[in-house]
Amino acid sequence: MNQHFDVLVIGSGLAGLSTALHLSATHRVAVITKRALLDGSSNWAQGGIAAVLAEGDSYASHVEDTLVAGAGLSDREATEFTVENAPAAIAWLRELGVPFSTADGELHLTREGGHSHRRIVHAADATGAAVQATLVERVKATPNIQVFEHHMLVDLITERHLSGQGGERRCFGAYVLDTVRDEVVTFSARHTVLATGGAGKVYLYTTNPDTATGDGIAAAWRAGCQVANMEFIQFHPTCLYHPHAKSFLITEAVRGEGGILKLPPHLGELGGHRFMPDHDPRAELAPRDVVARAIDFEMKKHGLDCVHLDISHQSPEFLREHFPNILARCAELGIDITKEPIPVVPAAHYTCGGVVTDLEGHTEIAGLYAVGETTCTGLHGANRLASNSLVECMVFAQAAAGAIRAHQAGEPPALPLWDDSRVTDADEMVVISHNWDELRRFMWDYVGIVRTDKRLERAAHRITLLQREIHEFYARFHVTRDLLELRNLVQVADLIVMSAMLRRESRGLHFSRDYPAMLPEAKPTILVPPPR
Repeated sequence: MNQHFDVLVIGSGLAGLSTALHLSATHRVAVITKRALLDGSSNWAQGGIAAVLAEGDSYASHVEDTLVAGAGLSDREATEFTVENAPAAIAWLRELGVPFSTADGELHLTREGGHSHRRIVHAADATGAAVQATLVERVKATPNIQVFEHHMLVDLITERHLSGQGGERRCFGAYVLDTVRDEVVTFSARHTVLATGGAGKVYLYTTNPDTATGDGIAAAWRAGCQVANMEFIQFHPTCLYHPHAKSFLITEAVRGEGGILKLPPHLGELGGHRFMPDHDPRAELAPRDVVARAIDFEMKKHGLDCVHLDISHQSPEFLREHFPNILARCAELGIDITKEPIPVVPAAHYTCGGVVTDLEGHTEIAGLYAVGETTCTGLHGANRLASNSLVECMVFAQAAAGAIRAHQAGEPPALPLWDDSRVTDADEMVVISHNWDELRRFMWDYVGIVRTDKRLERAAHRITLLQREIHEFYARFHVTRDLLELRNLVQVADLIVMSAMLRRESRGLHFSRDYPAMLPEAKPTILVPPPR
């Protein structure tokens, strides 16, 4: 089956839906999403969106906070571009009707770790859900946007797929698996936008939803795009630790509003000790990498399963107003945060690296753009500053949409249909589930918060074996969503390990016991795909 649109947007988070809405007045847009519209990471974002809106704050201050968090690796031009366009992005969302929290008729601004001012616009403690619900409503009401749920990217279609095509590298669309009909559909488009989010599911413990399998990063790499800074995986310091709570994030704002990290009481004299001042003068308001490493250190030192985050000194009324979802979810699990601390552990949270783009979302391949967590714009450097991610999605979605409107691309050529005539249905799906589990466990053990050369070498060896097995499986059997996600996760794991092995220093989110010092000059890690 063939589908043709002016623009193909792959992903339905804030980046993808914003891009689609900005283009809908002038282009026919297809949005494909591998599950339902609200199943991505944007819908899970609790904290908020960073923008300079308060009296006494400044662009220069927001830029400086971002550069400090990025450990010298953030690109200043990309940072200034994002910061300066952030207030307009917030205004656009308000015009669409996003119900941000207010106080005395003004936007309520909170503060998070690494920020020198209150500049976080939020909708209580469920900002992502409020934004996504509004955007989904607008998208569904826009005639020029057609949504394809339960459609998963298989591969981008480039000149390599066209017999006799040479010259300029160009993207003409994508092969997409319709998981309901169980068939691969050919989508042709003048412009293709990757907005597929990050790759947190490459790790055993993550705050990300099941959709975060690095699909766009892997597909872009296979198509020939450069990828940068994949060693910088942000581990959120505070994921709820409970056997019945899967991937539930305790937002940065809890610490911003006075939450204190303590050792659990069973440690005797050390029980209840506030340990963050021992690690950093900024204590609980230090950037996430510092806090995550401190928690990891204390857990390993004392043999702990978790540490405690205590916000019970705030009034119940304050907690109900600021953190209603956290309060309710913890209460469901028997934890009363108004009276007792929250058990927390670090978990993989955000992919700071990704597909290399410019300030308009262009990749190296003509007709292919990338927006949001899938990308490496240079903004995040070696560590993302809290609440800079959602605003990056919006600012670069608008920039990419502007670039697409300004470029009059011709019609794509006739594209070959997907050929699966020589494959069969897999007879042992346990191979996929076993490999998935093995991958996530050794990535957690060997490529986690603290790394060594030996651990990375072990991970690289196992990745090589898995890639060989998955390649054979992919070539012989009919594609499924599980197989495609595993193929992408193993590719992303390979990129993370390659990048980590190249960085012979400790910087930001990448901490190596073999190279604990930071080099005097900050350089990005840029991976170039092999010629095919």
